[in-house]
Amino acid sequence: MKSGLLQRDRVFDFMTPKKVEGLDLKHGTVLYMEDVSVTFEGFKAINQLNFYLNTGELRCVIGPNGAGKTTMMDIITGKTRPDTGSCWFGQKYNLLQMDEPEIAQIGIGRKFQKPTVFEQHTVFENLELAMAGPKTIWSTFVAKLNGEQRDQLDQILAMICLTEEHSRLAGLLSHGQKQWLEIGMLLMQNPLMLLVDEPAAGMTHQEMDRTVDLLTSLAGNHSIVVVEHDMEFVRALNSRVTVLHQGAVLMEGSMDAVQKDERVVEVYLGQ
Repeated sequence: MKSGLLQRDRVFDFMTPKKVEGLDLKHGTVLYMEDVSVTFEGFKAINQLNFYLNTGELRCVIGPNGAGKTTMMDIITGKTRPDTGSCWFGQKYNLLQMDEPEIAQIGIGRKFQKPTVFEQHTVFENLELAMAGPKTIWSTFVAKLNGEQRDQLDQILAMICLTEEHSRLAGLLSHGQKQWLEIGMLLMQNPLMLLVDEPAAGMTHQEMDRTVDLLTSLAGNHSIVVVEHDMEFVRALNSRVTVLHQGAVLMEGSMDAVQKDERVVEVYLGQ
């Protein structure tokens, strides 16, 4: 999957993630999940899960339905509290003691499977509304873009391949374009880590190619977790793959290693 449509060699000056006070990334690991378990009405959705993500890494997470992929992201973002275990962002931030807004403020952004954009606003306005800064009613009403902010917005429009669509209502975009717009809205916050849920679902092959280019271009500056079912898309990302099964890690490795593993074939790929 190589489209060549995204300019990989272009320097995006505003893509550097925010600096988070007290965040220690010297050890190379940005996310720690250790011995995490959570049960819903007798069903163990997560079972002593151990998961680690390095700074700037792009990781794919796959597994059958009910494997715990969404619940894992819910725990990271504060939507679900586990029964046991620990979850840290860097060395300082205990995510289990923070609520969803606090977790977003320290640089963790999430894109859900179904795009959540403001369909009655233009692409440009969606990005403008998502820009980092005060979100009071008055500050939003009187806010005006300065030159630096306009440059940031223009660069993100180029990165998500929506420059020519900037004045179009978001509701008129294709499904894939809405996915890119939502990723762009996250990027307006300069996050350190992105959680991206099934970005390839419902996309054309061309849109999938562009999405591969987009995500791989973001890796390095951002740590990224991609949950996906499309194995062609996962292979194109060419990243380390974590396989979840019954709420725990079944194996980790390259896509080639995953596809050759008999346990993975039995519980997932052979379906």
